[in-house]
Amino acid sequence: MHVARVSPMVATVLDPHERPRLDAAASGQFTTIHTDTIPDAIRAVRERPVDAVLLSASYVQREHVPTVATLVRAFPTVRTVAVVSRHDARASERLLELGASGVRTMVDLSQRDGWVHLREQLTHPASPASARILGRIVPDLRGAPDDCRLCFETVVRLAPSVATVRGLCRHFRLAPSTFVSRFFRASLPSPKRYLARVRLVYVAAMLEARGLSIADVVYRLEYSSPQSFGRHLRTLTGLSASEFRRRVTFELALEQFHAELIAPFRAVLHAFHPLETQGQTVSGHGVWDRAGGDRRLSR
Repeated sequence: MHVARVSPMVATVLDPHERPRLDAAASGQFTTIHTDTIPDAIRAVRERPVDAVLLSASYVQREHVPTVATLVRAFPTVRTVAVVSRHDARASERLLELGASGVRTMVDLSQRDGWVHLREQLTHPASPASARILGRIVPDLRGAPDDCRLCFETVVRLAPSVATVRGLCRHFRLAPSTFVSRFFRASLPSPKRYLARVRLVYVAAMLEARGLSIADVVYRLEYSSPQSFGRHLRTLTGLSASEFRRRVTFELALEQFHAELIAPFRAVLHAFHPLETQGQTVSGHGVWDRAGGDRRLSR
């Protein structure tokens, strides 16, 4: 069974002649959104689940450099990378200004292995938020079957853009009834509950970003409306969206998720095969969920 990995999404402010080369370097490993200015890139970050922003030192306009600091401060979970394809006075000066604005990563594309290095920067992992979530749960999955680890990793990476178990099953190429029944037979929480709680962790992460409004989070996580999002949040936590933003940090949401849905089921997960097909299992990492009551987040 083959399960495709989730491609990171990258917004760019690059020279037009650099864009085709980046698209070729992507080679299906990440998706690009090309923009012309920093404000355009910020708009893309607000509206799409962008994992990284690439800024060309020779293309970014001086008048937009102060906006880079806004990008870095307002969206701390989005990696910002400066790239240099040619060395001249303008590029050197702009690179210093980008560094002063908070950009901490630079890739020299004029070097022989520059494009390879850039591809590596953009493909590990999908986002800082997913890295932190996986960093908390992966130690509990050491020793678990390969398909269990793949299932969990995939759920974490897909959660921002997939809101239903049916959507997960399309990715896994499994019948929803088969997937759900495996969790039930293992006495694990339901996939629906796992997915909802992972998405809640992402909500907390996004609401910590000052650049995103509650409406932006609703749009990026593809809820049908702010009202639907509010009802969903109150059902899970007993809090309104504004209360959740004030009271629930990313770390708290992540620790609650781990304590309720991972740690108590560690032994079960170490013998769990959620993606097994006709006696064959896949190689990789991750998944989770359970029917029943849902404890509320601490206030």
